[in-house]
Amino acid sequence: MRVWIDQDLCTGDGLCIDHCHDVFVQLEDGIAYVAEDGLALNDPGGSGSLATVDPRHQQSVIDAALACPGECIFIELGRATTTSITAA
Repeated sequence: MRVWIDQDLCTGDGLCIDHCHDVFVQLEDGIAYVAEDGLALNDPGGSGSLATVDPRHQQSVIDAALACPGECIFIELGRATTTSITAA
């Protein structure tokens, strides 16, 4: 599983960080980013913003995507599929 955040949609609520602070970080601009190996991947809209999720954090990342009010967390399952998970 890999994940990225569309910073244009991020509302800065920080709920993703509450769900999984090992994968999501909030920078000085108040916007959330994904992190990998403790480093924020700050390449908005680019492939450098796609973080690989450790299997132990996958459910937390899914929960964060479901809770996100901006619906800006995108999860890639496998290599060919990208999806946005939204609550019904």
